[in-house]
Amino acid sequence: MRFELEQPVLRAIGQVAQKMGIKAYVVGGHVRDLLLNQLHHWNRETTDIDIVTEGDGIALAQAVAKSLPGRPKVSIYKTYGTAAFPYKGLSLEFVGARKESYRGESRNPTVEAGTLRDDQLRRDFTINAMSITLDPDDFGLLLDPFGGVDDLERRLIRTPQDPDITFSDDPLRMMRAIRFAAQLDFRIDPDCQRAIRQNAQRLDIVTIERVMVEFNKIMLAPVPSVGLYLLDDLELLGRFFPEMIALKGVESVNGRAHKDNFIHTLTVLDNTARKSDDLWLRWSALLHDIGKPKSKRFEAKQGWTFHSHEVIGANMVKPIFQRLRLPLKEPLRLVEKLVLLHLRPIVLSKEEVTDSAVRRILFDAGPDIEALMALCEADITSKNAAKVKRYMANFQLVRQKIKEIEEKDHLRNFQPPISGEEIMATFGLAPSKQVGLIKDAIKDAILEGAIGNNREEAWAFMLARAAEQGLSPLATGGVA
Repeated sequence: MRFELEQPVLRAIGQVAQKMGIKAYVVGGHVRDLLLNQLHHWNRETTDIDIVTEGDGIALAQAVAKSLPGRPKVSIYKTYGTAAFPYKGLSLEFVGARKESYRGESRNPTVEAGTLRDDQLRRDFTINAMSITLDPDDFGLLLDPFGGVDDLERRLIRTPQDPDITFSDDPLRMMRAIRFAAQLDFRIDPDCQRAIRQNAQRLDIVTIERVMVEFNKIMLAPVPSVGLYLLDDLELLGRFFPEMIALKGVESVNGRAHKDNFIHTLTVLDNTARKSDDLWLRWSALLHDIGKPKSKRFEAKQGWTFHSHEVIGANMVKPIFQRLRLPLKEPLRLVEKLVLLHLRPIVLSKEEVTDSAVRRILFDAGPDIEALMALCEADITSKNAAKVKRYMANFQLVRQKIKEIEEKDHLRNFQPPISGEEIMATFGLAPSKQVGLIKDAIKDAILEGAIGNNREEAWAFMLARAAEQGLSPLATGGVA
């Protein structure tokens, strides 16, 4: 099989390599995606192109850059024996062909120069082990020693060598196998599945940061539950995410059972994924019921209850993020908030939608109200079509109420019309509980619709409330 490679720079690389007396090849993901586009009529664009040469990869990169217009700057990574430079929207990385050997409890290999076949053999999967020659005499020729094309046609993830060796040598490849299966909707070869289960404990030697890079790519897959179910089935999920395992299973007392919260969570995750590519909204879906195992109780009259699971879950988010080395600023704040509030719009969808209830959810959710509504709609997973239709119709009513009240009261980014400092200055108060009570009373009056969200009505309300507490404004107090 021969390819018409569109990027002129690839032909230039082949010509420079020939002048140096060496051969150069495109390898890895770029080759795989070219074939996916051809075999399955996809439209995957890969701007990262890996070049392997049976020679000095750094020297080739420098010579190629020198031959190109503008002479792009080459970044050299001597520790890894690689060099890279950007060119016309592409990121080109060069390395000499090599072979690797591993030992013991390290995933850092001993590396030495090798042949192209050695380099292909060390790669993770057959679909990533194909290469295309750039030599002018054979330009565009596909080299596929391990059957990668057949595996692409069969939609199969398989390793070039014994999967026990592949996964034991570099356990992160187990996560990558699942990631590719989820991203591409491929199957994992049965021998590879067996080897992943057998080597699952080896994942413990991989840094959690690298594990989470792959996990987040799984979370961003078109149907993320595919990867989560595989992580569970192949015994990897519990190695780094025991809280998810705790959601699994159904318990029954006197014939009364609760739903499997693991399955429910992954259904909500998929529902969310259909609405949004936002990683942290998807994380909110993944963790929205994470507090249920700790809150689960069986009560004779009510059956299974999960009281306050949203509060327990919100308090679990930060420790989970810390352990998994996830961002602790804005993403954490968003996920904590959505987990805490995820029941509120659902309650509204089941009951009469009052203006005051909508004002309070607008105040509490603030700028994240749309994300909260998306999560809550995804959380409707009943198999009763009539019930789902009714809830969704009520959600539309909630959305309309939110729009109307937001336009009228401007509560999405609510700031109190009167600050605590003004209350203290007006009545000559020191910082105290009394100041907080007045401030909260103003906020509650606005949210209940008793007064408008403006300074004039808030000021009059403050004076009246303070008078009830025996407070009078100072002669030099604040001015409305």
